[in-house]
Amino acid sequence: MADDTAASAELDRARAGDPRALARLLSLVEDESPRVRSVIKDLMPGTGGARIIGLTGAPGVGKSTMTSALVAAFRADRARVAVLAIDPSSPFTGGALLGDRIRMQAHAIDDRVFIRSMASRGHLGGLATSTPQAIRVLDAAGFDPIIVETVGVGQAEVAIASLADSVAVLLAPGMGDAIQAAKAGILEAADLFVVNKADKPDAQQVVRDLRTMIALGERRHGDWKPPIVTTVAVKGDGIDELVSRLDEHWSWLATTGELKRRRQARAREELTALAFAALRGRLAASRLDELAGRVADGTLDPFEAADELLGR
Repeated sequence: MADDTAASAELDRARAGDPRALARLLSLVEDESPRVRSVIKDLMPGTGGARIIGLTGAPGVGKSTMTSALVAAFRADRARVAVLAIDPSSPFTGGALLGDRIRMQAHAIDDRVFIRSMASRGHLGGLATSTPQAIRVLDAAGFDPIIVETVGVGQAEVAIASLADSVAVLLAPGMGDAIQAAKAGILEAADLFVVNKADKPDAQQVVRDLRTMIALGERRHGDWKPPIVTTVAVKGDGIDELVSRLDEHWSWLATTGELKRRRQARAREELTALAFAALRGRLAASRLDELAGRVADGTLDPFEAADELLGR
């Protein structure tokens, strides 16, 4: 009971703008504390209003610099902006540099900007396992928009597509062509393409490659067609157009009903993941080893073994 009261008090302080209280709540989420369930239950009525923008792309395309530029643009409209920057965890030590904030020092003393680095902790897909709950905490604390900057994506690492309302995929000259982007599944993930470092040679070739790939995609009447925005984030060039395109996509989501569909799909995936995690825990405590041994020595087929597990 005391823990629940303390968590509720932290939530009240976070809503009032206390960054330390907010940081402590996010630590509870990231550490998967048993108190997370009661915290999330308390804050759920105050969630759902924030726009979630995902930034993803290969390492080196300028995601952190772009995030900083977007924060500045949204702050110009007096928005309270939160950033979740996901850093890769070392497969050897388990540690993470958490260095994205180095490139966001311009916002360090702005009390209406909250930046949190989170380690992926080995989770695939460019995000951390606790990212959905961290977004809920920031949403309940009154931040809008919430920008999620992922680990640099490779092939199949496009989990951000199921988490964000709008996904901006960053590319840059010399980082591989649009064919590689299509191979990685990024074309399907993107709501907007951003060709950053557009002052470098071959930037227009990247734009042309993207236009060709987008033209080959199948779309129904009324579907969103991802625009291509060229930027030089370090100079602030093209950021206003990017914000305008993000606003257009947000309006399209709201007017077509796509926003509701995406958020329901997001909730469905989250519920499925939680249910599977609980199921794995129960299986580990059941006759799993015994049945696995019987399958391994050929005395039981795997389908019957699985039926037995689920039946119990």
